[in-house]
Amino acid sequence: MERGLKVDYKAAIREIRGADAEALAKAREYCDSLIKPFGALGLLEDIAVRLSGITGSVKNSFDKRAIVVMAADNGVYEEGVAAAPQAFTLLQAVNMTRGICGVSVFSKAAGADLVVVDIGVMNPTGSDAVLDRNVKRGTDNMAVGPAMAREEAEAAIGVGFEAASDLFAQGYEILGTGEMGIANTTSTSACAIALLGLEPEYAIGRGAGLTDETLAHKIEVVKKAIAVNAPDGDDPVDVVSKVGGLDIAGLAGCFLAAAYHRKPVLIDGAISAVAALIAARLCPPAKDFMIATHRSTEPSYDAAIKELGLRPFLDMDMRLGEGSGCALALPIVLGACTMMNDMGTFADISFDDSVLVDIRDAD
Repeated sequence: MERGLKVDYKAAIREIRGADAEALAKAREYCDSLIKPFGALGLLEDIAVRLSGITGSVKNSFDKRAIVVMAADNGVYEEGVAAAPQAFTLLQAVNMTRGICGVSVFSKAAGADLVVVDIGVMNPTGSDAVLDRNVKRGTDNMAVGPAMAREEAEAAIGVGFEAASDLFAQGYEILGTGEMGIANTTSTSACAIALLGLEPEYAIGRGAGLTDETLAHKIEVVKKAIAVNAPDGDDPVDVVSKVGGLDIAGLAGCFLAAAYHRKPVLIDGAISAVAALIAARLCPPAKDFMIATHRSTEPSYDAAIKELGLRPFLDMDMRLGEGSGCALALPIVLGACTMMNDMGTFADISFDDSVLVDIRDAD
C-alpha cells in the first residue's frame, strides 16, 4: 500500500463531530420493532444502535474490514521489565504477515485483512509485507529520560491517522486495532497512571508473563519513569512522548482517523484502550466511534475503558494483544448488522407489540 491521503491530523480533528443523534434514535426505535422481546438481544442491540450513530444509517454492513497492527520497540526494555527478548517485536511483526500468529488466523476467520505497520521497530523488518512507516528505531529508555521527542510523538500519531485514512480511501468500512512491541505494557501502564492518576500497584500488570519479583521491579521502573519525566496528565501528547510508545501514538492516530471519516473502530486490549483514551483526550467526540470488544486482564484496561464510558462484550481472560480480540469480536459486530438487516418486524407479521412488557424498565 503506497502512501495516500495527506491530512494534518491536528487540523482534521477540529472537524470531528459526535455520533448522529437522529440515527441513534431511529435505530433504537427500529431495534425495538424487531420480532423479539424488547431488549432480548442485550448488548447486541447496543452495538447495532452505536453503529447507526457512527454511520448515520439504521442498517449497515461492513463487507471490507481490516485489522491494523502497529509494531514498535520500547527502550524501557533495557530495564528488564519483559519476559520475552526484544527481537520478538520484529519476528512477530513479520510472522503476522505470514499468517501464523493469533491475530492472523483470527482475522482470516473473520474475513478481515491484516495490515502490519512498522512505526518504530528497532531494526528494518526486511519484509515487503510490512508497511514501512518507521518514525524512530524504538523509543528511548523512559526510565532515564523521555521516550521520544514531542515532535516524534506527533509524527507517530500522524502516521496512524494517515494509515487508517488510506485504508478508508481503499474502501475499508471498519477497523480493528492491534499492536506488537515487547515491553509495551510497561509504557501503557505509565501512560494510564499519568492520564488517570492511578496508583502504580493498581495499574501495572504482568504483561506477557512476569514473576512476582519481576513485577515488583516493573512497578519500580514505572514509578521512576514518572518521577524522571513528570508527564503532564492534561496534555496527552506530552504523556505519550515522555512515557509512551510509538505503537500507542500510532493507534491513537487510527482512532482519530476513524472518527474523522465516521467509521467504526474496534478497541482491543490494554495498549489499544490507552491509545483510544489518548485519542479521546485529544478530541472528545472521537470516543463515539469506538467499540470496546473484549476485557483485557491487564489492570490498566478497566480504568481506561471506564473513562471512555464503554463496555466490552467479551470476557475471555485474554492478554495476547495483537488485535486478536478485535478479530474474534468482528463476527459479533457483523451479527448486530444482520439483526438489523434481516430480522422481521412486528409490522411484518401484523403483531400488536403493545402487549409486550419492556423488561429493561425493571433493570
